[in-house]
Formats: sequence, structure tokens, C-alpha cells
Amino acid sequence: MWVYSDEVKENFTNPKNILNDGEEFVEDGRGETGSSVCGDMMVMFIKVDKEKNIIKDCKWKTYGCASAIASTSMLSEMVKGMTLEEAYKIKPLDVIKELNGLPNHKIHCSVLGDQSLRAAIDDYFKRNNIPNYLKVEKDKIICECLNISKSDIKKTVFKDNINTFEELQDVTKISTSCGKCEQEARAVFEEFLLEKEENK
Repeated sequence: MWVYSDEVKENFTNPKNILNDGEEFVEDGRGETGSSVCGDMMVMFIKVDKEKNIIKDCKWKTYGCASAIASTSMLSEMVKGMTLEEAYKIKPLDVIKELNGLPNHKIHCSVLGDQSLRAAIDDYFKRNNIPNYLKVEKDKIICECLNISKSDIKKTVFKDNINTFEELQDVTKISTSCGKCEQEARAVFEEFLLEKEENK
């Protein structure tokens, strides 16, 4: 029985912007990542309009499952026309929302695309000897599967008035994939919940 959304099915069975064998594509940036969780590999290629600082085209290749293929297909459509800054900020949850959801045990597969995209943008800056103004001081990543940082949790707790860990999971899906981060995620959540109560 097919447990995925129609959007996932469409992007898996008819993937957009995949780079076929023998197809020529002269990229401005290339990023490659792999996931030790599920063994998938991803390569992403971007072309950049240097005057407007936007991504004008995006291609990709993967050795991955249906979720990884569908997620990257959707991502490759999303980033066309985006500025490098906008594209750099995309998180797996943004892609999952566009796909109308993924099963919890497949969410970790959606991280390959955004990681490869950031690597391709980093490569673009490096090739052109441009200082990478998008790389900021590294925020502590709490949930590696969904690339959710400590500041992401804080922002959600305050902005969405979150009062329980379960509410935080509903909004962010944190620790719903492999579950390794749950203890740390709960501790960080409690820290910000206390801060929110103190600021009332």
C-alpha cells in the first residue's frame, strides 16, 4: 500500500531536474553529501545568475530511496529563481511541507538535498573567490536528521507559544525520525520554556 502523498508519488515517479547520464550541464557550483543513516548519496549542481545573485538552474543525481528522490526533485524546483541567501536557508521541513508530508521513519532522507545545495553554494563562492557571507557562526545542531538547531527550537518556543515537548514535535518534527536527539532536545526545550516563563 502506497503510504506517501500524491506530491511524493509525482516527484518520485517523474523526478524533476535529474541529471541523466550523458547529459551536459556546466555548473557554477557542485555539492555532494551522503547519509550514514540510510546510505544514500546525493550530488547537486547549480547555475547562478551572477548579476542577480539567483539560482537560475539546478540539477542533481542520487543513489537513494523514494523519499530522497522525491525530496530532491521538489527542492530542485523550489530553488529556481531564489537568491543564494534564500536557498541557503532552506531546511528539510520546508521541503517536507511542499511534499505534503513524509512518513516519520523517512524524514531523515530529506536532508540530503538541502545539505548538497548548501555545499554547491559554498563551492560557487569558492570557485569565484567570493567571501562566503552566508556562513555564519555555527549554531548547535540538535536534530541532525532535520537539521534543527538550538536557535530554531528557541524561535519556535517563543514565536508559536509552545508549552509542551509534544507541541514542539508537532511543529518541527524534531526527534521523530531516528530519535537519538530526544534527550538533548527535551533538555534544550525545557531551558527555553523556563526562559519564556521568566519573561512573562
